[in-house]
Amino acid sequence: MALFTDTARDPEPVRRSAWLGWSILGFALVGVTVVALIPAPYVIEQPGPVYDTLGDVTIDGDETPMIQIPEEQTYPAEGSLDLLTVSIVGNRENLPNWLEIAAAYFDPSKAVVPVEAIYPEGESLEDSTEQGRVDMANSQKEAIAAALTDLGYDFSSTLTVEETSPDAPADGVLEAGDVILSVNGSTFADVTGLRAAIAENGTDAPAEIAITRDGEPMTFEITPVRSEEDGTTPIVGIIVGGDYEFPFDVQIQLENVGGPSAGMMFALGIIDKLTPGDLTGGEIVAGTGTISATGVVGEIGGIRQKLYGARNNGADWFLAPESNCSDVTGHIPDGLTVFSVATLDDALTALEAISTDGDTTGLPTCPVG
Repeated sequence: MALFTDTARDPEPVRRSAWLGWSILGFALVGVTVVALIPAPYVIEQPGPVYDTLGDVTIDGDETPMIQIPEEQTYPAEGSLDLLTVSIVGNRENLPNWLEIAAAYFDPSKAVVPVEAIYPEGESLEDSTEQGRVDMANSQKEAIAAALTDLGYDFSSTLTVEETSPDAPADGVLEAGDVILSVNGSTFADVTGLRAAIAENGTDAPAEIAITRDGEPMTFEITPVRSEEDGTTPIVGIIVGGDYEFPFDVQIQLENVGGPSAGMMFALGIIDKLTPGDLTGGEIVAGTGTISATGVVGEIGGIRQKLYGARNNGADWFLAPESNCSDVTGHIPDGLTVFSVATLDDALTALEAISTDGDTTGLPTCPVG
């Protein structure tokens, strides 16, 4: 009888232990789920839409060529010259949660970056969007200038202050509408040249900036400070637009895309439109990079995401800024060949080899890894 009684009571602690274990597991799962759904102080960069500079875009519901040159003869082109974009998931007002961040971390086509790297403290989403719009407008002007310079056209240029940053060295000194003539006696053809002149001055002494205001010449001494964005580049805190007197109208239409990184591809698209034949030889060629009016190709952000955007859109060839090669190496998707370009001429040389099935082995590339 005692044996029977002991046997009958044995399952009770087992049931209690199992119930306790499942309860702890349940609470743990709830806790993990709650933590996973908490907003993280990061945003996600991922491949964005791809646009063919030789093709059409949708504007107000209608299909229209991205690049139009109504006053000049243009030529049809086969193939594609694709510009790449990066989509940002999240902002200061709507951050991704930790679960989304974890998923992005293990996806090679995405990048997890601190929110302040994309949206600096004190800068609103509207401010960021406006800066992107200004950068895009400037990049289009400089792309047109670079393309027409390459094709041998003559034109004049002016650099005009659009606004000054609050509490920056130029605030209260320079004004919107001022036309910048020189820095320390050096003149320049584009915004890139102006930035380089200010950077060369450094932060230890004032820069002598010559302008005209309402037609009256003036000179100011302004000491640059280091940019809060990268902590190194000397700036005076102005947004400058390049204005050019082109010999004919070149229209570039692209909505809801900001920043300067499409400049090189715009320039290549314009050259292809204005010259017989095909720069691509019918191939799908993608690329990215800022452009100056003098044809210098500059570094851009988000290039790893753009590599995957190009691959996903069927490109076999990619033109990358030489200064971005360190970001490219080790992150090239299978099947994509990446050429390193420092100038518009470098990009045209690569396209010549691609379009003629020529030998590309001697061209500069970003190593696979």
